Amino acid sequence: MIPWLLLLCASVPLVASAAPPKTLGVPPHLVSKYVPSKAGTWTCLDGSKDIPWDFVNDDSCDCPDGSDEPASMLRWFDELPGVCPNTCKEIGEEYQKKRKAELKLRKTGSKIRSTYIAFAHQEKKRLQTEVDKLADEIKVKEKEVQRLQDIADRTESLSQAALEHKQQSPLYQNLIEHHNALKSLQREYKNHLEREKALGLILDTLRTGYNPNYQDMAVLEAVRGWEELAGLPHINDGAEAPKVEGEGEGTQQQGGEKLEEGEWSAEELTHDEHIQAPQEGSILFDVEAYLPDSVVPAYEDFKSSLVNLLQKVGLYRGSDSSGADSSRAWQVYYDAKNELDRLTKDKETKENDIKEIFNVHGFGERGEWKKLDGHCLELDTGDYTYEVCLFDEIKQKPNNGGTTFSLGKFKRWNKDAEPGSPEFYSKQVYKKGTRCWNGPERNTKLLLSCGTENKVLTVQELEKCEYEITATTPALCLPVEEDEKKSGKGREEL
Repeated sequence: MIPWLLLLCASVPLVASAAPPKTLGVPPHLVSKYVPSKAGTWTCLDGSKDIPWDFVNDDSCDCPDGSDEPASMLRWFDELPGVCPNTCKEIGEEYQKKRKAELKLRKTGSKIRSTYIAFAHQEKKRLQTEVDKLADEIKVKEKEVQRLQDIADRTESLSQAALEHKQQSPLYQNLIEHHNALKSLQREYKNHLEREKALGLILDTLRTGYNPNYQDMAVLEAVRGWEELAGLPHINDGAEAPKVEGEGEGTQQQGGEKLEEGEWSAEELTHDEHIQAPQEGSILFDVEAYLPDSVVPAYEDFKSSLVNLLQKVGLYRGSDSSGADSSRAWQVYYDAKNELDRLTKDKETKENDIKEIFNVHGFGERGEWKKLDGHCLELDTGDYTYEVCLFDEIKQKPNNGGTTFSLGKFKRWNKDAEPGSPEFYSKQVYKKGTRCWNGPERNTKLLLSCGTENKVLTVQELEKCEYEITATTPALCLPVEEDEKKSGKGREEL
């Protein structure tokens, strides 16, 4: 309450009239301020607004500070008709009552908020411990990966040397020879298919053009074509068949077809030396096939012991599995490398989580919002239940069956306020929700205020696909001293 309004102005005479003088109730030192401007207006003493000069002492309060009705503040003037009564006492008591309730709420909420801050520090400590543990595991795993890579490289070198050794063996050479024979057979088969096709065309010409009554040119053409294909002399000519160019050369076939390296000619394919060898998997060398079933286990044990003994004395190398060993070595290396990558990524994620805990743009400078990360609140409005998962997503779920819609995913804090201020944390923006039918994507503004519990209060659809939700949270309840310092409020009097 402005002190001058409580002063009694004895120097101003009382006038019992319907319209009190404009300066009635004004202290002498303020009389000079109760003068109209050239435009016929008057400025409230708190500077909040300009009012017509006629509104001063007109039985109606127009200025927020009540300075336009000085006469109404005189206790002995309360009996005059139409003048504003002095209600300062009642207003002050009501204000103090509300103020005490607000302070009590803030004190209770700030205590809960302090537990959120303590949780943030504990979470940072926990994450830092895990980061340190991961760092140690990564060092060990890096050495292991390097060791496995060296083993894989050596195994691959041995495998390559073993392969080169195999290539010099009679068995490998025999396999290459049979491989070339197979390619040659495929070539001959292809040639026979082409010849069969050409012969079919010739015979078809003969069939369609032959006249049994006399020798015509169609028959002659078919005969000449067949003679050329088969390399036969002309009928009644007696001449030898024309020699195909390149015939007799080891690297070419009829028609000048060149042979690939290692391929066999048609004549070479007539030899059958290679088919005399027993086939792979033949029972001829399968000793177990000749033994009774009751003797096979004893035979296996004996064979295994004998093979081990021969390997130890160097008389038997055993089956060469260097290629398989190389593959296994590389597989073990890749498994270890993938595990190292996973540990490294996990460490980076936790380091970023630590930075975000006390980030003013994330969970707050003191980390008071970390406790609520992913915490979900719900409000049942009858037809729908609204689920608000802080820092995640807001959903609209029908209570009587139907589709659940996303009202947006967390995007940012209040960009119109200074980061770190209470106003900055009083609004969250959720964007890119489910698209409305023939409309835009659903978006939501979450308005937060201090409260002793995390609770959704109201949900409104302000316009199509644009929602506003109000909620309370202890995270916004600053200690009274800190709140006054941040808001710039000083001592209040009423």
